[in-house]
Amino acid sequence: MEWLDKMNDAIRYIENHIEEKIDFTTVAHIACCSLSRFQRMFTFVTDITIAEYVRCRRMSLSACELLNSDIKIIELAIKYGYESPEAFTREFQAFHGVSPTSVRKLGIHNNFPPISFEITINGGNFNM
Repeated sequence: MEWLDKMNDAIRYIENHIEEKIDFTTVAHIACCSLSRFQRMFTFVTDITIAEYVRCRRMSLSACELLNSDIKIIELAIKYGYESPEAFTREFQAFHGVSPTSVRKLGIHNNFPPISFEITINGGNFNM
């Protein structure tokens, strides 16, 4: 169970620093393993890379901000570490299937909630 706790600590770190440039070596250190091992484990368990997870979370959070505030697209691009509003808009449209302006107008977007790791055992037989 310690492994699950460490992985959840790593995810909490990411969520707490989602608006910053995330150092994946630090994340791996929190999970008590090397970067390469952390990346392999994360991808194996989640079926996405850690970089893709961060990107999806940022896109999900940015859509929520568009819907719930008057924040400008350029401000979101800067906030989530994009080099330009155009790069942000391309990534946003690829993730949500619509432009940031459409999300604001129509409220249509993809939600990507934070992950957490847990073990669940369902069913099975026990024989003595």
